[in-house]
Amino acid sequence: MNSGEIQHTIQTRVRYSECDPQNVAHHSAYIIWLEMARTELLRKYGVAYRDLEARGILFVVVRLNIRYRRPAFYDDVLDIHVRELVEAREKSGGIKLEHAYEIRRGNQVLAQAETTLACVDRNGRLQRVPNGALGTDLVENVRPA
Repeated sequence: MNSGEIQHTIQTRVRYSECDPQNVAHHSAYIIWLEMARTELLRKYGVAYRDLEARGILFVVVRLNIRYRRPAFYDDVLDIHVRELVEAREKSGGIKLEHAYEIRRGNQVLAQAETTLACVDRNGRLQRVPNGALGTDLVENVRPA
């Protein structure tokens, strides 16, 4: 991946409560892991989602696609990699964010996913992401020098 991309990797361990009786991670746990990675991506660039919400800048998931390739098991250590697909934000006039994800256990790809988030106000109306709301580094990375 290009070093100029907006990306981040987090690590998590599959918890017992996320598994079925065969100790396989339930498919719904993956959605939580994706959100954890997205939230930490913002934090990497100096933005706390809590602060965005306080300012009336909300993001809702409008599309989620996951391709499960291999199971994750209880106590596995996973790497969840997320990157923003910046061109989607530019094409939408700053209304939507798209992310691509890869969940790995070591060198094994367990799942690949994509999400689309829409920026809305407190009344659920679409709005553009205000300039600088996602952090200076994010804004600078979106616009080529």
